[in-house]
Amino acid sequence: MMSEEYRVESDTIGPVKIPKDALWGPQTERSRNNFPSGELMPLPIIRAFLHLKKAAAESNVEVGDEPKEKGEAIEEAIDHLLALNDEELRKDFPLHVLQTGSGTQSNMNVNEVVANLANKLHPGLNILPNDDVNRGQSSNDTFPTAMNIVAVEALDKLEPAVQHLIDELVVKEKKYWKTVKVGRTHLQDATPLTFGQELSGYISALKHDLSYIKILKPTLYELAIGGTAVGTGLNAAPGMTEKIAAKLSKVYGHDFKVDTNKFWGLAHHSGLDVVHGALKTLAADMFKIAQDIRFLASGPRGGYNELNIPANEPGSSIMPGKVNPTQAEAVTMAAAKVFGNDTTITFTCSQGNFEMNVFKTVMIAAFLDSCDILTGTITGFADKMIHGLTVNKDRMNELLDNSLMTVTALSPHIGYHAAAEIAQAADREGITLREAALKSGKVTPEQYDKWMDYMKMTNVDKHKPEESK
Repeated sequence: MMSEEYRVESDTIGPVKIPKDALWGPQTERSRNNFPSGELMPLPIIRAFLHLKKAAAESNVEVGDEPKEKGEAIEEAIDHLLALNDEELRKDFPLHVLQTGSGTQSNMNVNEVVANLANKLHPGLNILPNDDVNRGQSSNDTFPTAMNIVAVEALDKLEPAVQHLIDELVVKEKKYWKTVKVGRTHLQDATPLTFGQELSGYISALKHDLSYIKILKPTLYELAIGGTAVGTGLNAAPGMTEKIAAKLSKVYGHDFKVDTNKFWGLAHHSGLDVVHGALKTLAADMFKIAQDIRFLASGPRGGYNELNIPANEPGSSIMPGKVNPTQAEAVTMAAAKVFGNDTTITFTCSQGNFEMNVFKTVMIAAFLDSCDILTGTITGFADKMIHGLTVNKDRMNELLDNSLMTVTALSPHIGYHAAAEIAQAADREGITLREAALKSGKVTPEQYDKWMDYMKMTNVDKHKPEESK
């Protein structure tokens, strides 16, 4: 850089050239040059840091550990930054996820930007990144605190998306509660059920997944702030962290608390690990649901063709009129990413060495990625596939009439062995089950018509739709 394009500042290592108009300082600039690869630090983490620094400044003033004029200047600078849109905010926070595993450089990025802006707004106060903005804190307790906050915030966005999909499935469950179709187990024909019953299984799975997330989420309310460097709380003023938790709880609408083991909070991230396990479970169920829907809609001439899916976009660059189950494909690809993220999080959680885990940045990036892609693909699946989904009743009836496993209804009357012989004869001779049953001499036409009641086989009147439970 030419001299007119930069300014020179020093840190404990020495002088650093920094872009002239940048709000960040030397530690940010070092990290920007030392770690240029990979995704940028997610902005939700930056915003969580800003809320945390504001709460810390207010709390330090209240407990008498920070001069009021400095605390108020820090708060004003942070309010200015929080009011920026994402594009504007990103200009001052250029660091990458793949930096120090403690997140120290992102913590300092926030400290430097806030201090420099506060000094611009209030010349003469000499607000310092470490001594003032970071007062009573350490990267080792602020970054894991921000991690938990953004994880909770991401779950707050995911939960309504899951509920929205449940609601869309419930509409179809009600509509098709008595639409009979062939069942399938082991990828082979099985006894009948209704499409509404099939959907009720999906709804129940998603309800359970949502409950797992809600039950586990409160473990993320335990914040590491107050542990400072190694968990002992050195340099944190008495009463400061309780006030921070109260202020953050008000901002985010959750009951954050600091009455927790700080040595655990810095070295372990068990809460993120266990909650992401619930996200993995959700992803697995979503994979199964999306897979079922796209197979049942396969065709229209060469597949199952039991379902009709919306035509959202042309399906082929060469085959005119082709419609593909793209929303289902997006869900299954998202699930694959979540499975990979879960492996990343499990491994990184295992890497807490002594008093600190140094895989924090990649861990929270993986967690947020899972929440983001699940929220987006689940919403798209609900709105662009399930909402417009219809059934092909003629095809369902055709497959049901040709199914051999409805012979199960004859078994209580003529015995398992005789019923099996009828099914095998129908398959071997290429005739219908009714023809084979009558040909066997073991069933009369009247008996066959009475016993072979598809709707009765489903026991649909003995079950309640999942939405009514």
